[in-house]
Amino acid sequence: MDVFRLRYPEQVTIQNGKAYSLAIGFFDGLHKGHQAVIQAAKQKAVELGIESAVMTFDPHPSHLFGDGKNKVGYITQYEEKVRVLAKMGIDALFIVTFDWPLASLSPQQFVDIFIKGIGVRHVTGGFDFTFGAKGAGTMELMSQLAEGAFGTTVIEKVTDQDEKVSSTRIRRLLSDGDVEETAKLLGRPFRTLGVVVDGDKRGRLLGFPTANVSVDASAILPANGVYAVRFSFDGHVYNGVCNVGTKPTFHDAEDAKVVVEVHVLDFDGDLYGKKTAVDWIASIRKEQKFSTVEQLVEQIAKDKKQSKEILDSLT
Repeated sequence: MDVFRLRYPEQVTIQNGKAYSLAIGFFDGLHKGHQAVIQAAKQKAVELGIESAVMTFDPHPSHLFGDGKNKVGYITQYEEKVRVLAKMGIDALFIVTFDWPLASLSPQQFVDIFIKGIGVRHVTGGFDFTFGAKGAGTMELMSQLAEGAFGTTVIEKVTDQDEKVSSTRIRRLLSDGDVEETAKLLGRPFRTLGVVVDGDKRGRLLGFPTANVSVDASAILPANGVYAVRFSFDGHVYNGVCNVGTKPTFHDAEDAKVVVEVHVLDFDGDLYGKKTAVDWIASIRKEQKFSTVEQLVEQIAKDKKQSKEILDSLT
């Protein structure tokens, strides 16, 4: 998959002579609603004999508007978004920098520069996609502005249990720790990428060594608690039990930083510096403070056993 980074006004053209069927949207989460848009664009590419493409924006608009005070965390980190799109068989990914110059473009300017200007022959978008200054552009207006240069398709909302599948809904589920329902809406387990860093090594002293995974601050994490997870690095996948939280048995929860710690089952080795992926499979319990270290150790053993049973049942 070719990846192009575009930024107005410095970098707005590609000169490869290709024509594209384009799915357009922010697509945070790449959930089933987004997949419907992308698959429709891919099918149109087949019909027209051209390449399939996705256009997304970085950063999320909430990071720009309102001085970023209400900015949302990312469900799908950049590397994960690229991986999922490539797996879907998309030919090209256009990442457009979302800044004030872009946000100030009129709908007409946006279409002329970022649709007609890069060889798009068909645009597929969700029913609620907007573009241009103050979100004045709609898919209906997109069709009018095409002036015969490209076609358009609008995908209506995708629902699950009579509720719209949306990034907002997924963020709400994750804030409740419901990774199982999140996976249903994503069509795959929720995944967090990170790098294993040096920790306080307390897990090893307790008899349960953990990989301390450093995660970008812009990424969303599930609610504090204990989860059954799949842990991947260097092409290998292991079962694990993960605690995300502040370790209240040892730290004041109000002052402590949220950390992701994975006890990797049936593994003994050095993971420091490894790029890893944590797939959140099932919630086991909420994080809690224990009166004694012995109580904590006893509970961790139970968590490990439960995690193994859950994950073994899925293989």
